[in-house]
Amino acid sequence: MSSDSQYQDLTQQQNAFRQPLSVWVIAFACVISFMGIGLVDPILPAIAKKMNATPSQVSLLFTSYNLVTGIAMLITGFVSSRLGTKWTLVVGVFIIIVFSALAGNSNTINSIVWLRGGWGLGNSLFLATALSAIVGLSASGAAKAIIFYEAALGIGIAVGPLLGGELGSISWRGPFFGVSVLMAVAFLFLLFVMPNVAKPKKPIKLSAPFKALSYPGLLTLGGVAFLYNFGFFTLMAYSPYLMELNERGLGFVFFGWGLLLAITSVFVAPRLQQRYGTVKSIISVLSIFAVILLVMGIGSSVPVVIMACVVISGFFLGINNTLITTAVMESAPVERSVASAAYSFVRFLGGGISPWLAGKLAEMFNPSVPFIFGGVMVLLGVLFLAVRRKHLAGIDSAINHH
Repeated sequence: MSSDSQYQDLTQQQNAFRQPLSVWVIAFACVISFMGIGLVDPILPAIAKKMNATPSQVSLLFTSYNLVTGIAMLITGFVSSRLGTKWTLVVGVFIIIVFSALAGNSNTINSIVWLRGGWGLGNSLFLATALSAIVGLSASGAAKAIIFYEAALGIGIAVGPLLGGELGSISWRGPFFGVSVLMAVAFLFLLFVMPNVAKPKKPIKLSAPFKALSYPGLLTLGGVAFLYNFGFFTLMAYSPYLMELNERGLGFVFFGWGLLLAITSVFVAPRLQQRYGTVKSIISVLSIFAVILLVMGIGSSVPVVIMACVVISGFFLGINNTLITTAVMESAPVERSVASAAYSFVRFLGGGISPWLAGKLAEMFNPSVPFIFGGVMVLLGVLFLAVRRKHLAGIDSAINHH
């Protein structure tokens, strides 16, 4: 790579972090929201033990959260275009505060599963709106704003398990209360620091996300994410049971995973996109992720193999996250919030089915089957993208233009 293009890359990353205060406030809330995803990872085995539950029962914590998040994505544009960006974010964060605190107070696995669903509703209102708000309020253009958003995502996903491990080593309830307290801080920031953003002139219809999915480019990316999420959430929801670590140990493993995810999403993904193009880069990183899952399947009885594979996968998942999110924003001629919601609906459906299915496959067969199944689904995602790549022919020029 020439020194000129390296200088351009560095400038692009620096520009991504020069943002108005309102964007930093939303990013802070994003960090905490994404901490909520990884925060429960280190306590999954502890919850299973305390409540005499099987891994597939405990994995319903992910299933209810992801299913409700995905389905509720369909109403986020409808709600945010009427409430306005600020108040949609505030309502979403408030719902997360209430349901995470209630989950921490629960005594049965079923009640936690249902309360995680309520948490998912808050999460969907917050996430779909946050991404479009960061892009809309950013001073640096869409592509750089997405790098900034992915940086927040990466930090949240990295720090979440670390904090979850520390709080979880005190009590399995700790991480739930931790999210509630941190989100209360974000709530105050949003309420008092974030400016009101003008509502769109035309309110978004309930049918808008479905219409957006009629665009082949967006549907292609949604389909790829649906399939690769089977691998992603098998890794998130099932691998903790095989590492034979305590809460703190699991926290450190997922911290390493999240750290690599954060670094590559910000510094590696934009370079790959510019050098090789979006589609080729996604195909490459997802193919490697599929191989990592297959290795986890073969080595499922060796804790060190599972730990190493989880951490290494973060490198490739970080690249993939940024590439797909950036492409989604340019893949259909609709509002960015609508594109984000439509894509997230399809993606989270995969994330809803896969954690429960991973636990079930392990119970029915053996611990290697969930990873092999996840790897095959990721490869199907690669195949789906390769077959439909013509629908994303202009995506790189659209991204680079912005």
